[in-house]
Amino acid sequence: MGFTIGGIREIRSGSRRRGRSSEYLAVAEFTGLWGWDVVPGARAGAGACSCGRAECSARGAHPLGFAPVVPAGATLDEVTEAWGEFPGAAVMLPVGRAFDVIEVAESAGRRALVRLERMGLPLGPVTVTPEGRAHFFVAPGAAAELPELLYRMGWDDASLDLHGLGSGTYITAPPSDRGGLGPVHWLRSPALDSATKPPAARLLLGTLAYVAHRSRA
Repeated sequence: MGFTIGGIREIRSGSRRRGRSSEYLAVAEFTGLWGWDVVPGARAGAGACSCGRAECSARGAHPLGFAPVVPAGATLDEVTEAWGEFPGAAVMLPVGRAFDVIEVAESAGRRALVRLERMGLPLGPVTVTPEGRAHFFVAPGAAAELPELLYRMGWDDASLDLHGLGSGTYITAPPSDRGGLGPVHWLRSPALDSATKPPAARLLLGTLAYVAHRSRA
């Protein structure tokens, strides 16, 4: 990792002294503390997408195709230099590298999170988007394993608003705006034990499937 919890305090202080924006600091925390790759993303405004494509079908909700990945481990100085080329870009995280995502409706996600916390199960970060979707971070490979896991748990024939996001997909990270609809928020913020080693999907899936099923019913 690029720095530690103690280093975060020094970086925040140094950031204020050097006038670096909180945007750079957020990206540096993702790369240096949590070990995530980060990609500059498009922003939506005035009905247009900052990618410049008039026909863009995902305004403000996709990576900038011409922007390079800021790799895991990048320091604040490296982030500042790289992100300075794309000021105001949305912060996006590639899925399928350090984590996969299980996506459910926000209402189901909030109820499931309460249940999972009461059960004392290991949990990773959880975000909620302005479109009303909750994203549970789980160990890489979960998206590919999801159909088999649901089958083994007896949920394969149920109509569930539950999806796995894996390699090739991207999510918008807090506190960036998504699609011009508003910011993404943390339902459960990253922590060293959960962000760097997200839980296996099988530990959460039974509860998520049950709550998603009850919500749909």
